[in-house]
Amino acid sequence: MPMELSPFLKDPIMAPRQIHSLKAFRGLSEQPIVTGTSVLAIKYKDGIMMAADNLASYGSLARFKDVPRLQAVGTHTVVGASGDMSDFQYLQKVLDELIVEEFTNADGHSLGAKEIHEYLSQVMYARRSKMDPLWNSLLVGGVDKGERFLAYVDLLGTTYSASTLATGYGAYLAQPLLRKEVEGREDTLTEDEARKILEKSMKVLFYRDARSLDKYQIATITADGVKITDSQRLDTYWAFAEGIRGYGAQTQ
Repeated sequence: MPMELSPFLKDPIMAPRQIHSLKAFRGLSEQPIVTGTSVLAIKYKDGIMMAADNLASYGSLARFKDVPRLQAVGTHTVVGASGDMSDFQYLQKVLDELIVEEFTNADGHSLGAKEIHEYLSQVMYARRSKMDPLWNSLLVGGVDKGERFLAYVDLLGTTYSASTLATGYGAYLAQPLLRKEVEGREDTLTEDEARKILEKSMKVLFYRDARSLDKYQIATITADGVKITDSQRLDTYWAFAEGIRGYGAQTQ
């Protein structure tokens, strides 16, 4: 049975325009589909360190287990993304084009972390204003002229900066751990100490976040440039679960 049009849509002048806008609206991203979970980032003595696992979930299914969610942008900036992975792939393409355009200008200038973050905040807010948001929470970290920069932007265009940041479930579980270990020590924390803090937080997330994975990457941004590790595994321990009531076949 054909759908009955409203009186407004029966108007011969307005109906074509309205139907076109309805079709356009149905083409928008109404919800994230394949998603990534937490991204963590902290400041330390020599720069910024970020971590994210390699899982992209299709709903509750752990579907894709080798998806990098840390992207180098230029020579001294990294963008980490949680949320919809197709939207992040779109942003990666946009940023690549931006860097190429800046390079071809050959004017002696390059885009640093602050400029990348400002650009992303404008893109996210513009898409939100068109009712077609990019379903991502992004962390932008970098070092420019010896100055460390770390900031957040989300699908609404909301931005803020801090010495420790986390997206996704990590904002609830990992952020308190990061604040306890890092705040007040940003100028004395060594690279090894920073790495141990992030690895500990990633382990906590793997234990508690059903959308996380024990396979992850760490990005280090210093004045010398960007280094993103190959995928590595967390050293986890599950023997304690046998003593938890209700675990497996245990009922008593």
